[in-house]
Amino acid sequence: MPSRTGRLSFPKVSVAIFVANVSGIAVYLLGARHAWVIPEEKANGIHSITGEPFVWAAFVLPVWIVFLVINLAWGSMIVARRRWLDGRIWLMAFFIWIVAVVVDFAHH
Repeated sequence: MPSRTGRLSFPKVSVAIFVANVSGIAVYLLGARHAWVIPEEKANGIHSITGEPFVWAAFVLPVWIVFLVINLAWGSMIVARRRWLDGRIWLMAFFIWIVAVVVDFAHH
């Protein structure tokens, strides 16, 4: 929707949820980094994986579950109310999550 000044005005709720997603991504990456391979160990050929999957899951799964529920509810609200500008913000959040997952998996 154009505002009085002719610019697009983004819905405040969607921007707030987007900011929450960015914060969740930061928490996700900070938690997931505990299971990342240490570069010095990788360079020396050491591949210790004793507890990393459990450490990773303990930090990552709660964050993923919370934001999966939030984003599915947000997406269904967008579709039900046909707020396509909100849908663009939702897609930006989706692609940023994809980038975060790729960054995480690149460090394992």
